Amino acid sequence: MIEIRHITPDHPLYAQETALRERVLLAGAGYDFESFRRDYPYEDTAEHFVAVTTHTNAGSPVEVVIGTALLIPDHPEPGRGKVTQVAVDSQRQGEGIGRRLMVTLESHAFGTLGLREVYCHAQNTAMGFYQRLGWQIDGDEFIEAGIPHHKMFIRSPEGRPVASEPEQIGPNLDLVDPN
Repeated sequence: MIEIRHITPDHPLYAQETALRERVLLAGAGYDFESFRRDYPYEDTAEHFVAVTTHTNAGSPVEVVIGTALLIPDHPEPGRGKVTQVAVDSQRQGEGIGRRLMVTLESHAFGTLGLREVYCHAQNTAMGFYQRLGWQIDGDEFIEAGIPHHKMFIRSPEGRPVASEPEQIGPNLDLVDPN
């Protein structure tokens, strides 16, 4: 089973979250986590969501972060939020983990926080992932961190949550490749 959790930077799983982001997203853009944190100082204000599974190591359960997504609420203005740093471990892509992370994040953004819209800077290779979730393209291609991107967004359906926050997922879900 995979559990989606909402954590903070002082949570014990945060170090695994940042290591996953560094491995899947940042290294390819020429960043390590510390240089990224310096250039993008939203780490402590973002809402952190992680996908966690449990492995058994020498008879003891060990929690492992296999996916992550961040939401910066009320950015760049009240009522809007920015989604960033969506990553799924490369060995676990295609299991629906990214989709479930985004459903949980959207539900939190629209239901709990009452945001009216969230947006992201999607790498071109991830645009189909977001479009399958109902996101729309906003504008022309641009380069960010040396990688082609498009701005994409989704709006709250009449101010109601888009879905209930899922607690666990099974293995037979939609294809997900947020990279």
